Amino acid sequence: MDALPWHRFQFAFTITYHYLFPQLTMGLALLIVVFKALALKLKSSDYDEVASFWGRIFAINFAVGVVTGIPMEFEFGTNWARFSSYAGGIIGMTLAMEGMIAFFAESAFLGLFLFGKKKLTPGAHFFSAVMIFIGSWISGYFIIVTNAFMHHPVGYVLAANGDLRLADFWAYVLNPWAIWEYLHTMSAAVITGSFVVTAVGAYWTLMNQYAEHARRCLKVGVIFGGKGTAASKMKALQDARVEVATTPGEVVEKVSQARAQLVKR
Repeated sequence: MDALPWHRFQFAFTITYHYLFPQLTMGLALLIVVFKALALKLKSSDYDEVASFWGRIFAINFAVGVVTGIPMEFEFGTNWARFSSYAGGIIGMTLAMEGMIAFFAESAFLGLFLFGKKKLTPGAHFFSAVMIFIGSWISGYFIIVTNAFMHHPVGYVLAANGDLRLADFWAYVLNPWAIWEYLHTMSAAVITGSFVVTAVGAYWTLMNQYAEHARRCLKVGVIFGGKGTAASKMKALQDARVEVATTPGEVVEKVSQARAQLVKR
């Protein structure tokens, strides 16, 4: 039996299951900053308590995301060893940067946010929330850059042994595919986080529990969910334009396949 379909299935299952958690994490990171900012501006203990609540949910989700992400890193070697050997000199860099820079920064400031509230000033505690947000979103960007290179490889040269080597760091990191993929992905993360926050607020309202907290979750969740949805629609259109500009042959092939299916019907 051909092992390739099983390699694809295993990796697809792993990465799909893993992504359920970072998507919520990145969306909640922004909303926690919003809740903390409102708490400071309005001097509201309700917003501060909501931020702390979602900070704990963030931490649990973050931990599960780490656990589900570790097997995925190993599967680059176990399932796609030849690809890793061929392109690892490039994609391995951003994967390492995600882990060594963004991930550790996010983890460190998450600890300060969860356990340092009584030790830090309100401004410093807000700063820790901002750094969690920055760390999680930078982490997402490094992963998107890795993915974008597989679609639209830039900034590389072929080495003497036939493997890929990095030639232009900034061309690689600022890949036009990565920019628009990132904006689209982050808007989707905001939608996910907003809808989860809204759903919890709606549940509390229906159960007649935590009325003030529920009202604030509903308000912020609905506003940012709407903004995220609008941004996602605009980014989707731009994604199509970038794909046409960078890979016109693939677009023509997809259109031809779609037409052929319509003719069969």
